[in-house]
Amino acid sequence: MAKENKVGAFLQITMHIKESDRAAAAAVYNKYRQPFLDDIQGAHCKHLLVRDNDVQVLHGFASVADAENYLKSDLFTQDVVVELKPYFQSEPDVRIYSVVG
Repeated sequence: MAKENKVGAFLQITMHIKESDRAAAAAVYNKYRQPFLDDIQGAHCKHLLVRDNDVQVLHGFASVADAENYLKSDLFTQDVVVELKPYFQSEPDVRIYSVVG
């Protein structure tokens, strides 16, 4: 059974990043994707979604608590955010959703 089938919560982070900076931001996503999946408790999946006006990273977790804990983790606060911050045009929109059903 695929891990995605066990997702109980999603963390959605929407970032406004200039098109010219998106390749660099995607490199940060790629750099930390596997450590996220390997080291973060309850992590099930991570996807980069690109639209004309913004970029989203959708993270799947076993629970809302796991998503909340990731936002406090060193991987997120000391690595991911530090490397992405130069590309932010505004503060990211961070939302956590529970999966129902």
